[in-house]
Amino acid sequence: MRTNETSPVLGIPPASLTDEELLRELSSLHGTRHATFRHGSEDALTNHSRRTDELEREYLRRFPDREVDPARVR
Repeated sequence: MRTNETSPVLGIPPASLTDEELLRELSSLHGTRHATFRHGSEDALTNHSRRTDELEREYLRRFPDREVDPARVR
């Protein structure tokens, strides 16, 4: 972990992550979403939502031409 870029509250800035790290972080957050939603405190859910949003925005910034299935509407 990059200690000079890490904050216990904010995590590593998304722009500082490699593509592999970004994908791993997104996968981890998506995998823990249900449990955080069901059982996390209000602060945990707020932090989880904020971090997910940050990482998803960074992903979209890096991969604006990602493969999109036009039939997928949900």
